[in-house]
Amino acid sequence: MISVVAVMAGGCTPAQFVNALVTHDGFEFTADQPYGPLARQRLDIYSPITAQHPKPVVIFFYGGNWQNGAREDYLFLGQALASRGFITIIPDYRLYPEVRYPGFLEDGAAAVRWTLNHLDEIDGDPAHVNLMGHSAGAYIAAMLALDDRWLDTDRRRLHSIVGLAGPYDFLPLTDPNLQVIFGSERDLTRTQPITFADGTGPPALLISGVDDTTVRPANSARLAVRIRDHGGPAQEVYYPRVGHVSLIGAIAAPLRFIAPTLNDTVAFLNRE
Repeated sequence: MISVVAVMAGGCTPAQFVNALVTHDGFEFTADQPYGPLARQRLDIYSPITAQHPKPVVIFFYGGNWQNGAREDYLFLGQALASRGFITIIPDYRLYPEVRYPGFLEDGAAAVRWTLNHLDEIDGDPAHVNLMGHSAGAYIAAMLALDDRWLDTDRRRLHSIVGLAGPYDFLPLTDPNLQVIFGSERDLTRTQPITFADGTGPPALLISGVDDTTVRPANSARLAVRIRDHGGPAQEVYYPRVGHVSLIGAIAAPLRFIAPTLNDTVAFLNRE
């Protein structure tokens, strides 16, 4: 099976490759909606053109090691979820070195609160607001869903969380950049999603690729076990021969042969 990187040609990035093949039919696109006053506090909205009212909502946080990423790279994901009937919101958030922990969590929380406060305007279903993320974005989604510090009582309004290759339990910090990014917190256990897995969070689907050497699948396994040990609902899915980038790349239409990431995510989000 080929990797996402292997299908790139002529210096084209993975995002450019898959986005060039994405249809723009079937959804309305609202770009550059501010959810705060700063340059990176902006989000894009993919609204499906369907007869369903109101529509379920997915807020997706991209990865990039808390140092890279841009919402425009995820047209393929916005289109894929919108094609399945989900209003898909993709925020930017501040990155290192502009901010350190918890700046990116504060931005993530602000984007979620903006969404919750504008559900009527975007035709979103208040009973079906979901968080989703990949890699560092899965970390943000998990922290917002599990730790009351960021959303307070609004955390109880979340329907579910989907984490793709998320770092949920990654102490000790060995990477010098991560030591700086998270070094503002004296008690590093409070930077870890697994610390807050007390069974009160929304149902979680944690997906990882078995061949992921960037964020080891054991992160998903340990978080799922901790959630279930505290009486909460958590499902795990592991795809053989799938790595860190190909896990999310498989959401794009031309790469869905790699893994059923989209189908498994949609089935989980659509559960009763």
